[in-house]
Amino acid sequence: MKTLQIKIKDGVAVVTLSRGRSNPINLEMIAELKQVMQDIEADDAVGGVIITGSEGFFSAGIDLVEAYSYNEEQSMELWSGFLNLQSVMVAFKKPMVAAISGHSPAGGCVLALCCDYRVMASGKFIIGLNEIPVGIIVPGEIFNLYSFWIGKRKAYQYLLEGKLLSVEVAYADGLIDEICDPADVLAAAEKKITAYMRLNPVTWRQSKLNLRQELLPAPDTDQTATLNLMLKQWWAPETRKTLQAIIENLKSSSLKQA
Repeated sequence: MKTLQIKIKDGVAVVTLSRGRSNPINLEMIAELKQVMQDIEADDAVGGVIITGSEGFFSAGIDLVEAYSYNEEQSMELWSGFLNLQSVMVAFKKPMVAAISGHSPAGGCVLALCCDYRVMASGKFIIGLNEIPVGIIVPGEIFNLYSFWIGKRKAYQYLLEGKLLSVEVAYADGLIDEICDPADVLAAAEKKITAYMRLNPVTWRQSKLNLRQELLPAPDTDQTATLNLMLKQWWAPETRKTLQAIIENLKSSSLKQA
């Protein structure tokens, strides 16, 4: 694995996003994370998963610098792959906890939203979905996932505004479940996932899927129309201009976000 590190101990797999300082998501990370989730789900020796990042960053979202240079085929692969990864993670049966080690905007926030519980490091970090100001059309699947945790009204308003939340506001809104010292984030996640794993696994897993029924994609779901709209806007001149400005800013900033 080039973008992830995986450690398994006492039946818990810790998947660490490991791609540079801010863990921006590219085609390679999407493919590797999807494969890891599928492998872990099929491994009876693993009872749960913790997803975490590096100090100061969980994930800054889609790697806009790299994605901007993709051709049309790669762009389709990126966005279809990311939505497919979301579907795989939402349908993951075993306990999954996010140990959010720092900034987690956009795609990073989506990964955390797929989890059953979110522990976030205290500090001046941000989390949320800011796709619209970037020029990315928000698909219904992401709205459903966001609103599942914070309610439809807030999800609707926050998405249309591209609002990024402080740790304290994210906790108050129910986007995250726990705040702790950065040094204790992983330990807190381990405590929570251990509590989940003590429960009867068959009962827990089926109940999880029942409770997430509205989030699970139908087997015959066709995302072609959604993806075509997203890609049309992605290649629109005004979006490219916005992306160019963002990329220039990112190159001079330590915070890379999508």
